Amino acid sequence: MTNEIWGEVQEALKQSVGEHNYKTWICPIEFDAFEDGVAHFCVPTNFIGNWVNRNYADQILQHLHSAGAEVRRIEFDVRLARQTRAPRPAVIEPAPAPAAPASVQTETGEADLPGGKLDPRFTFDRFVVGPPNELAHAASRRVAEGGPVTFNPLFLYGGVGLGKTHLMTAIAWELRQRSPELRIVYLSAEQFMYRFVQALREKEMMNFKQLFRSVDVLMVDDVQFIAGKDSTQDEFFHTFNALVDQRKQIIISGDRAPGEMKDMEERIKSRLQCGLVVDLHPTDYELRLGILQKKIENHTQENPDLRIASGVLEFLAHRISNNVRVLEGALVRLVAMANLVGREITMEMTQDCLADVLRVSERKVTVEEIQRRVSEHYNIRLSELIGPTRVRTVARPRQIAMYLCKTLTTRSLPEIGRRFGGRDHTTIMHGIKKIDELRGKDSQLAEDLELLRRSLEA
Repeated sequence: MTNEIWGEVQEALKQSVGEHNYKTWICPIEFDAFEDGVAHFCVPTNFIGNWVNRNYADQILQHLHSAGAEVRRIEFDVRLARQTRAPRPAVIEPAPAPAAPASVQTETGEADLPGGKLDPRFTFDRFVVGPPNELAHAASRRVAEGGPVTFNPLFLYGGVGLGKTHLMTAIAWELRQRSPELRIVYLSAEQFMYRFVQALREKEMMNFKQLFRSVDVLMVDDVQFIAGKDSTQDEFFHTFNALVDQRKQIIISGDRAPGEMKDMEERIKSRLQCGLVVDLHPTDYELRLGILQKKIENHTQENPDLRIASGVLEFLAHRISNNVRVLEGALVRLVAMANLVGREITMEMTQDCLADVLRVSERKVTVEEIQRRVSEHYNIRLSELIGPTRVRTVARPRQIAMYLCKTLTTRSLPEIGRRFGGRDHTTIMHGIKKIDELRGKDSQLAEDLELLRRSLEA
């Protein structure tokens, strides 16, 4: 087979597949060599090679035979891989490879990633590590080092304001710094869906597939937003598989574990669980205090005259416990107030300035909310939970609900009893004592208790 023959075949293919398909799929192909009846072609990406092999290989082979080439088989190899082979004279001028995802220059001059603008504040050195997030931090650090890892994808999940986006962004910055040659796409699931719909509307699906299936690292934030979007889930699934097959790293975040995502296809849940799934637990007091201390250090570096009274940070760490973003926002408001009026941040200023935030943070868990959450968790009806049924599958969840009512609310035992179908306070006391004994022996029960407690306090 010669270059002239391939030129004839290209002309024939242009007529048979049409101008658009020719430019999209045939132009990027480069004839490389002919060995032992096998014609070797170079392609820019595995995706293009696989597509052409599935859809046009028979036509190419037929046209080669018609042109007089004794070809038994054709093979497609990624162009970069061919560099390891002995160089051959270039006969056909190669078509340019599809462009890599473009970078955008931020105001700081750093290269941003396509899809989502990276916040320069969200780096590893600004992430405060504590027991609730140390595993997620360690896993993120490991992925950010680059090179092969034993888990793919890395899935980070947790409630609002626990640090998922901070860690995702930190990974992106670190990878960018360590390996600037990597093609990295970091975007939210909502942006992925928007790009997909836009590509469908503008009939540019091939460009969309090329973009997302030829990257080295794909990072998708808040994946729960594609739940219930069937077409988007289907494309996400195929993109996920294509990248895993190429051993490209995938990092994903969500607001809950993959298995708990409603309206998410089972095949996607399965793929998300095949790597490392890490839970960012709600922050404890020590971690919240550490975050505030780190933030106030940054503020005092910018304004050495900033003063804060003893006990204020401890007060904030104790009172604002559910959302780190709210906690950080409260501190920013206090610092702005202190800078504007030129005064020390005192406890009195804190309570006046943050009256609305502190009022919201005083929300108490109710008995009704506990009963509803426990019923949903164990998949039993609320009427069964508070009714007279004594079967074990209902009695144990009922005792768990009683235990949570005692530990998370200020209700007395007789009040709790009245909410559970008018039961005597001694029955409530027995149920609480039973769960207290079992939680030290039954790891599954202890895990259920912790999960329910976290969801109720979130």
